[in-house]
Amino acid sequence: MLVTGASRFFGGNVAARLAAEPGVERVIAVDTVTPSRELRRKMGSAEFVRADIRNPLIRKVVEGNEVDTVVHAAVLTRPPAGGGRAVMKDLNVIGAMQLLAVCQKAPKVRRVVVRSSSAVYGCSAKDPAKFTEEMGARTPPAGWFARDMIDIEALVRGMARRRPDISASILRFAPIVGPRLADRGVQYLRSPVTPTVLGREARLQILHEEDAVAVLVHAAQHAHGGTVNIAGDGALAMSQAIRRAGRIVAPVPFFVFRTVGRSLMGPIIRGFSGEQPDYFYFGCGLDTTRMRTELGFTPRWTTVQAFDDFIAGAALRPVFDPAWIDAAEHKLLGLIGAGTGART
Repeated sequence: MLVTGASRFFGGNVAARLAAEPGVERVIAVDTVTPSRELRRKMGSAEFVRADIRNPLIRKVVEGNEVDTVVHAAVLTRPPAGGGRAVMKDLNVIGAMQLLAVCQKAPKVRRVVVRSSSAVYGCSAKDPAKFTEEMGARTPPAGWFARDMIDIEALVRGMARRRPDISASILRFAPIVGPRLADRGVQYLRSPVTPTVLGREARLQILHEEDAVAVLVHAAQHAHGGTVNIAGDGALAMSQAIRRAGRIVAPVPFFVFRTVGRSLMGPIIRGFSGEQPDYFYFGCGLDTTRMRTELGFTPRWTTVQAFDDFIAGAALRPVFDPAWIDAAEHKLLGLIGAGTGART
């Protein structure tokens, strides 16, 4: 098996897990950067090869080692430090194009698993309660990451048409969180007062980092091809999420949240990727029936459990105890109910 993005969280951990699987003979992990000492030690028997998937020489790695399964986990959600949009697209789209072209020509390759994102569905007021895999974006996504994922998915489908003997799987992940990824998006909750969109309650559906790694490992061994939504059970309202983090909700108009807010709210808003403001406004629900019935995978962590573990890993000091506000809400609802009963 070959795993891309070996120096990053997903690629390195997937390679480590696959190397420990009893039914996997050999794992080759590739990246342009050498993994950290800790990650390299964790990867165990996995062999690291320093290679750039954008370079045609990656064909020598795939064919020379008779690779039968490729897990493409190396995607960037935002431009790298010191790089812009052109660099991000080059790494994401051109890298995937070259790798998939090699897979198409390599006679031994029989399974390809590609990490994608629910960002391809976009976020708008026209969205259904839950997206199935056959549905498309109601409003074309504007973010760079979403557009890259749409391009990569098209490349995967093109390869699958030309090589029907390859099981090509696209895993559309819900936003991924966890203690080791606590720096991703935690800036939104750093401030004691957290801005939300006035008059709107986004429903969030997320995936724990451990489940994200586990499903890539599972798909590398059992996937039969096709597109699959991947997300934890349940959903979490935006206001509930902020309260569970011990923050105070501050509703602001959407035009402030998305435009003026980038200047007024400092790093809280400026650090967002192009997709995040829309996600915080509309949310995105995923139908995960195919994940269970066809892929045969069930996440260990629910959406609420994943979020709580993410907050614990972020080590945020709560402005107030979330249990206190829950108790106050229950007491208030009880008083309202008693007053209604007295009038009737």
